[in-house]
Amino acid sequence: MLIDSHCHLNYPGLVEDEAGVIARAREAGVTAMISISTREREWDAVIACAARHPDVFATVGIHPHEADQHAQMDTARLVSAAAHPKVVGIGETGLDYFYDKSDRDRQRSSFRAHIGASRQTGLPLIVHTRDAEADTIAILTEEMGKGAFPMVIHCFTGSQQLAETCLGLGAYISLSGIVTFKNARALQETARLIPADRLLVETDSPFLAPVPMRGKVCEPAYVAHTSAFLATLRGVRTEDINKTTSFNTLTLFGRINS
Repeated sequence: MLIDSHCHLNYPGLVEDEAGVIARAREAGVTAMISISTREREWDAVIACAARHPDVFATVGIHPHEADQHAQMDTARLVSAAAHPKVVGIGETGLDYFYDKSDRDRQRSSFRAHIGASRQTGLPLIVHTRDAEADTIAILTEEMGKGAFPMVIHCFTGSQQLAETCLGLGAYISLSGIVTFKNARALQETARLIPADRLLVETDSPFLAPVPMRGKVCEPAYVAHTSAFLATLRGVRTEDINKTTSFNTLTLFGRINS
């Protein structure tokens, strides 16, 4: 088993060859793919793709880059969209102060609306955070105090402190192809320390192709390279990483098995 816990099958580079992308993933041993939405207008397409394939699942959410364009988005709308049986998560959502494509207050408001939807539905929150560790920690900590919700920090590239704090809040941590990059030494050190029962893998395709596929359009099949790298990094067998991360993904995204 091997699961790509975060990809964007509706994005250019993948959507033009949906059948081929999914077939290559299956050939690489990928047994499930979670296709993540980033704006409301793509929800229908992401869910429709999941409905066409038994091993593809969907999420509903608004990326922080899109927060300004979704000023009226609220918990109720997210909860309603999440009723579809192939929707397994809420997001991606969070904070991105690196690009600052949306007003920060609106990002924070959107983030909290998604947390409310996660809490209400029981579906896991998919968190994006970049250059916003202090606010991410503050919001997650405050909101967790109002009532627990499941979550994953996707495409983790943050500090060890962020990892430890989020783990302490019950989060899972997902690693993308970035961990295979030569200049990712700090991330690799953190990756060694993530408890096995909290570790997920992803591609974030069509972005961030791992070594040795750098320079190519990333696709879910490439999650096998990230998993193999992590096995070497952590001193375990690739089969063990595959089994562990798949089990963790199915535990977090429980609707996959329902």
